[in-house]
Amino acid sequence: MAEHQTYGQHQYPHQYQQQQHQQQQPVAHQVVKAMTAVTAGGSLLVLSGLTLAGTVIALTIATPLLVIFSPVLVPAVITVGLLIMGFLASGGFGVAAVTVLSWIYRYVTGKHPPGADQLDQARMKLASKAREMKDRAEQFGQQHLTSQS
Repeated sequence: MAEHQTYGQHQYPHQYQQQQHQQQQPVAHQVVKAMTAVTAGGSLLVLSGLTLAGTVIALTIATPLLVIFSPVLVPAVITVGLLIMGFLASGGFGVAAVTVLSWIYRYVTGKHPPGADQLDQARMKLASKAREMKDRAEQFGQQHLTSQS
C-alpha cells in the first residue's frame, strides 16, 4: 500500500524532472522571464489605452457629422443592410437547394447518402400504417353494409 502512495521520481518521472529543472534555474533567468512578461504586458496595456483614446477622439469628431447626415445615412444603412441580408439569404437558400438536390440524386442512384436508412424506415412505417388503415376502412365498410341489410 505504501509503494502506491509514493509520488517521487519513480511514479511520475516527467513531472519530477520538470520540478528539478525549475529549481535548478538561476534566479537571473527567472528575473529575465518576469521582466519580459512585464514589458510585453505593459506595452499591450499602453497600446490598448492609445486605441481607446483614439476611438474617443474619432467618435467626438465624427458625431456632429453623423448628426448632420443622419437623415441620409440612416435610410442608406438600412437599405444596404437589407440588401446584404437578402443576398446572404438567397445564397444560403441556393446552397441548401443544391445540397438537397445532390442528396436526392445520390439516393435515387443508390449511392446510399447519410440518412437514407432513416428515410427507408419512415417510408416502411407509413406504408404499413396506410395498409392497416385501408384494412380497417374495408372492415368498417363491410360492417356498415351488413348492418344496413
